[in-house]
Amino acid sequence: MVRVTRPGGVVATVLWDFCGGLVYQRLFWETAAVLDMSAARARDRLFSHPLSQPDGLAELWKSAGLRDVEIASLTIRMDYQSFDDIWEPLLGGQGPVGTFVQTLNASSLARLRSAVQSAYLSGRPDGARSLTATAWAVRAIRPAR
Repeated sequence: MVRVTRPGGVVATVLWDFCGGLVYQRLFWETAAVLDMSAARARDRLFSHPLSQPDGLAELWKSAGLRDVEIASLTIRMDYQSFDDIWEPLLGGQGPVGTFVQTLNASSLARLRSAVQSAYLSGRPDGARSLTATAWAVRAIRPAR
């Protein structure tokens, strides 16, 4: 991005806050980590990665030669109609959750589904839930040559 941005131009991006800002993913990973040590290791890698932390993002941008690096958080609500509405997309093989789910056999997946569903329901009947999702927004300036 730095290479193709004109001098004095703005470089900006947004990255999900996997560690603390995606409630649905935190629900999944914390539940999975109790059931499976490989999930605990995957969670720890994802949540401790420098780019999952705002300071890590700022350092990356500064090391790329950008200046006036600013970071802000953006939060939205994600609405789900039922547990299946939150669960089914996790099975698509996308991202760290999808990669992990693809490694499970049928009985392990069923056990995980049941445990995540229990956490989603939290003693209430199945139905709509609204969960927050936060991302880190990073903005900087490409210095003049």
